[in-house]
Amino acid sequence: MDLAAFARFGIVLVRPGALLLMAPGFGGQTVPMLTRVALTVLLALSLAPLVTMPAGPDAGIALTVARESAIGLALGMTARALMAGAELAGHLCSQQIGFSYAATVNPDGGARNTMLATLYGLVAAVAWLGINGHHLLLRALASSYESLPIGGGGIDPSLVVAIREILGVVFVTGIRLASPVISVLLLVEVALGLISRTVPSLHALVVGTSVRLAVGLGVAAITLAAVPGLTRTLAERVIALGASLAAGFR
Repeated sequence: MDLAAFARFGIVLVRPGALLLMAPGFGGQTVPMLTRVALTVLLALSLAPLVTMPAGPDAGIALTVARESAIGLALGMTARALMAGAELAGHLCSQQIGFSYAATVNPDGGARNTMLATLYGLVAAVAWLGINGHHLLLRALASSYESLPIGGGGIDPSLVVAIREILGVVFVTGIRLASPVISVLLLVEVALGLISRTVPSLHALVVGTSVRLAVGLGVAAITLAAVPGLTRTLAERVIALGASLAAGFR
């Protein structure tokens, strides 16, 4: 039995396994662990002919595994940035509408999310799969072995720039999706304030809650339809940012 061959294959498993841990649609808690393990093994078997193992142990096994994990997580986390941006939009909308009081447990990530944040995130994940974003991710994984072969390495200063750009994608996506709801509800608040000053006998708190809920959900339903288009627009950029982030572990 060639134990060295098993060790080499074990190293090949690390990068696709780390990617699947964070990949949209495959890395959530709703995906059974055995399914993720089977997908990791299938990916490793498919990628094994493309992978060139180092001739000699230029780095310790722990350093090699840590670098492979970092590259896989970088590719998966960057794709996850679109879902994070959509969830941020849901959080902002829920805060304005008043849904932040009823937080539910997100079945995909395990964090406590509002209903709208969970809905926006799931729509973005379905849109990602609908535009074959997972195919783009797998191509980026395969090409990463050419630019970032298995072995030791270090941290490049470009990692900071890549992280900054990814965080920019998250915040810009969330604000772009939530801005219509925030703007409309701001006008509603101003209108309700003027009405309450004009008609003091009107219970502005009771009426305002119902109006805010109805208007906010209506505008949120309209903006929710923009999530698939925005996901399609940012898919290529997100994959490129993932490659840049992974390149920080040269």
